[in-house]
This record gives sequence, structure tokens and C-alpha cells, in this order.
Amino acid sequence: MKNVFLFLATGFEEIEALGTTDILRRGGVRVSTVSIMGELQVMGAHNIPVVADYLFEDADFSAADALVLPGGIPGSNHLNTCTRLKELVMQKYEEGKLLAAICAGPMVLGGLGLLKGRKATCFPYFEPTMVGAIPTENGVEQDENIITCKGPGFVFDFGLTILKNLKDEEIAEEVAAALLVANPESSQAES
Repeated sequence: MKNVFLFLATGFEEIEALGTTDILRRGGVRVSTVSIMGELQVMGAHNIPVVADYLFEDADFSAADALVLPGGIPGSNHLNTCTRLKELVMQKYEEGKLLAAICAGPMVLGGLGLLKGRKATCFPYFEPTMVGAIPTENGVEQDENIITCKGPGFVFDFGLTILKNLKDEEIAEEVAAALLVANPESSQAES
């Protein structure tokens, strides 16, 4: 089974974190939510408390196939200032694992220099935080093992793109059909 770790910090965007978790779990991916805040309960940007599966210090990331960074303010800022998280992101990048960030979350990847020369997207006006990236207006952008997403309105496309990478196109299409949404590739083909 594929393993994903999704990181929560005070002020995270609930739709992005929970929607992505839901989509991936529907597709048979083991998703573990991880608090970087020192407490399991983390308050979202819209005052929705979520209980994480693990504290950062208690999680075993050795089997991670992907890391997911949701957006939200100040959640993304907290992620961006978490040294342990940034070290983990660099380690998994060097191992060739999938990295996915949505909304303001790509600021973490940009700050680490991982977006240099890559196509990437993020929430409007956060483009300067994607240091060295080639910004696009696409809802979801994938450049090799890095997936970025513009924001909460694209959470289905984001989750399904991650799922397609971790599993396959058929499973992503099955989950999309069960959710009554178009698969990202099929919706791009139609436009």
C-alpha cells in the first residue's frame, strides 16, 4: 500500500487537507495526517479542529511515497518555518518521492529551491514565494515528481492527480466517477 503523509499546522485550509486525504483514502492510499504543532488537535483556518494521526516527532516517514503540504494562512507560514519538515521534504525529494503542495503550500518547495526551472502554480499573489518557478495559471501543475495546485477550488483535481501518480489512471477514474467529478486528464482533453 502506498503511504502519504499530509502535514497540519494551525491555520491550515481544511478543504485542501481533508479533501485530499479523503480522495486518496478512497483510492486505497494510506494517508497519515501529521501535526507539526506539538499537539494532535490542530485548528484549521476556518476554526474547524482536526485531530492528526501523529505528532511530527512520533511519525515514521521511512515508508513515505509522498508528502502533501496543504495551504491556508497562517498554516503555510508555519510549515515554511518548520526546519524538521523542510529537512524531511529535501530528503524525500532526493529519494525521488512525490511532493505535492496546494494554495500557499508551494512556498515551502520554492523556499527550498525545488521549483527552480519547473512549471508550478499556487494561490494568486503567492507566485513570488515559488522562487525560480515558471508560474502557470493551471489549476494543477505537475513537473516530474512535484505537483502544485492553485487552491481549494481545485482540490479534486489535486487529489486525483496525486492518486494517479501513486496508483494508476484507472483507480483515479473510478474514484472520480464515485465522486461525480471529472478526472483531471479527461477534463483537460475535453477543453
